[in-house]
Amino acid sequence: MINTIIFDFGDIFINLDKQATTEALKKLGLKEWNEDLDYLNIQFEIGKISEDNFLLGIQKHIPNASLEEIKKAWNAILLDFPLHRLEFLQLLSKKYRLFLLSNTDAIHIETFEQNNGSSFYGDFYHCFEKVYFSFELGMRKPEAAIFNHLIKEHELSAKRTLFIDDKKENTDTALALGFQVWNLQVGKEDVVHLFDKNII
Repeated sequence: MINTIIFDFGDIFINLDKQATTEALKKLGLKEWNEDLDYLNIQFEIGKISEDNFLLGIQKHIPNASLEEIKKAWNAILLDFPLHRLEFLQLLSKKYRLFLLSNTDAIHIETFEQNNGSSFYGDFYHCFEKVYFSFELGMRKPEAAIFNHLIKEHELSAKRTLFIDDKKENTDTALALGFQVWNLQVGKEDVVHLFDKNII
């Protein structure tokens, strides 16, 4: 019997356009997204580098672009957060222990909060027992350590916990650790149809 649900954030609650940032950066002069930028992104996602150093790191690849232009391009990935998902989450929070576990960075979270306002994001965060962002935690999915941290910190039973994420490598790790999982297919499934899945 499931008593706890851990949710990813991007493309589970907030819609994303995962190609938009790369396309926006290319318009600013980036030739291609490469390993250096991948590494930079991961370092920023686990809070190892500051926002300024992250933006400056990208600027090395597109020296004619301003930091403000780069930041705007970086945020191009963020789309809307449909209200029906928040309402569904609020209903769930009355029956289950809920956690948010997201690989994300300080820029994206600040922008999400600015775009949606304190009333909306306050209502959203309030649904969860705890909100975990990788840049604050210093770890990211699919590392097993991040799941084990939640298990230990909140005395969770993996077999009674459902983990929902759109990335298979993340649900694969959770599954190997004994969690119930839903690898949500973006564009085909919506988190509000959770009860149709017969998992809980």
